[in-house]
Amino acid sequence: MADIVSIATASPTYAHKQEDILHYMQKAYQLDNEEKRKLAFLYHHSGIETRHSVIPDYGITQADWNFLPKNDQDAFPSIEQRMELYKNNAAPISIEAIKKCIEPFISADKITHLITISCTGMSAPGLDLEIMEAMQLSTTLFRTSINFMGCYAAIHGLKLAKFICDSEPNAQVVLVATELCTLHFQKEYTLESASSSLLFADGSAAVLVNNNGTSLNALQIESFHSQVAFEGKKDMAWEISSKGFLMTLSSYIPQLIKEDIELLIAAALQKKGLTIQDIPYWSIHPGGKKIVDVIEQKLALTAAQTKYARKILAENGNMSSPTILFVLKEIMDSPIESGDHVFGIAFGPGLTMETFLCKKK
Repeated sequence: MADIVSIATASPTYAHKQEDILHYMQKAYQLDNEEKRKLAFLYHHSGIETRHSVIPDYGITQADWNFLPKNDQDAFPSIEQRMELYKNNAAPISIEAIKKCIEPFISADKITHLITISCTGMSAPGLDLEIMEAMQLSTTLFRTSINFMGCYAAIHGLKLAKFICDSEPNAQVVLVATELCTLHFQKEYTLESASSSLLFADGSAAVLVNNNGTSLNALQIESFHSQVAFEGKKDMAWEISSKGFLMTLSSYIPQLIKEDIELLIAAALQKKGLTIQDIPYWSIHPGGKKIVDVIEQKLALTAAQTKYARKILAENGNMSSPTILFVLKEIMDSPIESGDHVFGIAFGPGLTMETFLCKKK
């Protein structure tokens, strides 16, 4: 059985307080006093305290901005400029996470499979080859990339890692999810851009999966389950444009999740003959405070069961694909008893709801 042996995370240098980002957005969007108050209300009820970015602008004065324009006359960054920043920053932060993840267990030359995950930047040669070259990994390494699947992509990556381990007993699979969401700040002030500016951040998380379970914290991967609610396909979307990547994030998403969550989880747990009451630990992707609130209410979870998701949301914001791994790491680092189950769930474009079930060895 495939095991999650280790998870490690990495964050960019610049840690911005949510209050500082609010002031930045009020200036960048050139809001009037009424709109400033509305945006401030949303920020103060976001459940987020700090977010990280590869861009310093969000926490410094307007005169010192070096990525976004200082005035109306200057053009916003082009897609080429945004992708250049991605190329300069994605590999280093990914490598940092990978090294921390594997160091106690295997050397880099023992990695047999590499899965890279991202939806905030793409190129060819891409992130996978940049990591291979920088870490001097085997040139015969199996590698693949999961792109543009959004916030649930890391679960898809875990699914692929399990498939590999099930077919290759000696596999040492590393997956790394890296997102630089803050590169894609948009000039136009819309509900979608306001939501994105409120939630998203940068970060990376790496996972080592093998059949050995050499870690005391190891979680055995048991099953996966996914479901698509097509009625929500227009409420969460991610498209490439000449101005950067455009996020659509509707306020209806928590309601859509609320309508489907019970049946989804019941179907996922039925595969192992379990019920919600059998799950002590919940690895919930904190797509936003309302999403965590809805899941806690609908499933009658306790504050102790949702504290891991809320902690990551508060300290990091929504980093898209790495976020669920940040939450799972918090759970793995807690004193879980042998045999305890961990249920994970994340949401993304589609509207796709992806789940996994693990058990402490």
